Amino acid sequence: MGAGCADGAKLVQEQEHGGVVVYPFKDGQGPLLSSFRTEALAIIRRKCGDRSYEILREGEAKGRTRIVSLIEGREEMIHERRWGIEFQCR
Repeated sequence: MGAGCADGAKLVQEQEHGGVVVYPFKDGQGPLLSSFRTEALAIIRRKCGDRSYEILREGEAKGRTRIVSLIEGREEMIHERRWGIEFQCR
């Protein structure tokens, strides 16, 4: 199952001057090396505009389980781990 099939980074909580972004990561790769981290940081930069931002905390967020249909007609259950970044624009 390729990473292209997973949802990317999403802004899941939005406040006036910050929020929380989550993204999936693979066990062997870890959250800091995930290609979705770059996407998450880009979402933060867009939200904050020309202001800088501060990461208040980050850590593993609630994951999800989804069922994927395979070419052979079988289904596979995928357990996604997710990483969250809480940020505040300055």
